[in-house]
Amino acid sequence: QVQLAESGGGLVQPGGSLTLSCATSGIMYSRPGMGWYRRAPGKQREVVARIFINGSTNYPDSVKGRFTISRDDAAKTAYLQMNNLKPEDTAVYYCHLHGTLNWGQGTQVTVSS
Repeated sequence: QVQLAESGGGLVQPGGSLTLSCATSGIMYSRPGMGWYRRAPGKQREVVARIFINGSTNYPDSVKGRFTISRDDAAKTAYLQMNNLKPEDTAVYYCHLHGTLNWGQGTQVTVSS
């Protein structure tokens, strides 16, 4: 059974940084494609970063240059480094395994002074 577990969320001031982790279990192949998504109160879920099987990445303009997704292939763990955080980044952040219905439980990120 595949499981995803996010960690690393918290409260940070504007301009600060956080690193989220997504630990996986039950994945039988290496280099899984994964993504980070977020849902802010009253808004739809949106993608913030994706990393593909070949290691390529993409980001929406709203986070490009501030967020970086990476993956530890041996540990099958994905990370999201978030810099220069803004209040509008406040949301619950989820990781997702590409091509599946597997999602983590989410971790809250709050950007506020």
